[in-house]
Amino acid sequence: MKNITRFTLSSLATSIALAIFSAPTYSQDKASWTMTTTWPDSLALIEIDRHWVETVNRIAGDEIEINFRAGGTLMPATEVFDATETGSIEASGDWPGYWAGNSSAFSPLAATPSLFNGVDYLNWILEWGGFELYQEVYGEFNMVYLPYGITNNESGFMGRTPIESLADLEGKRLRLSGRDQGRVLERLGGSQVTLSGGEIYQAVERGVVDGAEFSTPGVDYEAGFAEVVDYWATPGWHQSASVFGVMINKDAWDALSETTQEKLKVAAEATLAWSLAWSERTSTEGTQAFKEAGVEISTYGAEDMARIQKVTNEVIVEGACEDPMHAKVYHSMISYMQQYANWRDVSVPYNMSRSIDNLPSLEEIEACM
Repeated sequence: MKNITRFTLSSLATSIALAIFSAPTYSQDKASWTMTTTWPDSLALIEIDRHWVETVNRIAGDEIEINFRAGGTLMPATEVFDATETGSIEASGDWPGYWAGNSSAFSPLAATPSLFNGVDYLNWILEWGGFELYQEVYGEFNMVYLPYGITNNESGFMGRTPIESLADLEGKRLRLSGRDQGRVLERLGGSQVTLSGGEIYQAVERGVVDGAEFSTPGVDYEAGFAEVVDYWATPGWHQSASVFGVMINKDAWDALSETTQEKLKVAAEATLAWSLAWSERTSTEGTQAFKEAGVEISTYGAEDMARIQKVTNEVIVEGACEDPMHAKVYHSMISYMQQYANWRDVSVPYNMSRSIDNLPSLEEIEACM
């Protein structure tokens, strides 16, 4: 009887899904969107944007046409936020951390130093209220946001001088992206240098910076970093995971039917899952390639990692006290970590998330809200 019931429910769900996605949209003309991204063709992260666009074309091609252009072909990457907000273009792929100057809440929506891993972001976005917080933050700028990309832990600093411990960060000029990440680095003795992804290769080659981080090993290798670096410090504590997505002008979104909107969301969720697997595969291949190129890999010791976590916790709490929305996002993240621990910590060693015994203080964040 249980097998029959399960089959019936499954068949019903499939029928409903097929009905939704095959429903004709006679009352609405086909939408035509222009979309760009922050990533040029030379950076592999653009594959996440393309995967979402291609998925939309497969399941909603009769209802919407997205004219996708690589980053830099329509406008500089720094201008895509304003262009999408005002409706000059309908959509743009991004990394939320680039907009932390508009609201510090964008920083944890993009990446966290020494907190979430990729599975944590996936859990939080889909089941612990994260998706709604993206809408709240981007909604203040006349946009809807669909998170559709997750990459797990980033490479870490690469350069021509070794960084084998936190002591080696002292006085180093390091390319690093992210508001909270930069604050942590500075407290550890380093100095944050802001460069676009396309500028990193030459900056390392010419010694403009002592080292740099950009993305995951697969993305970094494709960007040619193995040609100009000799050393690689792991793990990438500055971005324990990262999120990417599409900013959509609110007016353009509202002009779509509910059925089309739902298809775009489904495409985003599908791309979200694919991107995490893609990231891990290419990270594995990239690590192998860096090793074969002779790049020397070092790992921070346990005391250094504990120090990084302590400083990260301080930065998170202080940032929360500077901005209520920043506090709201981190409060949600840390609450998730605490609740998920009920299952995560009893499923070791088969657990999927990080086990952390030193989280930022939820009580101190609450006092700032």
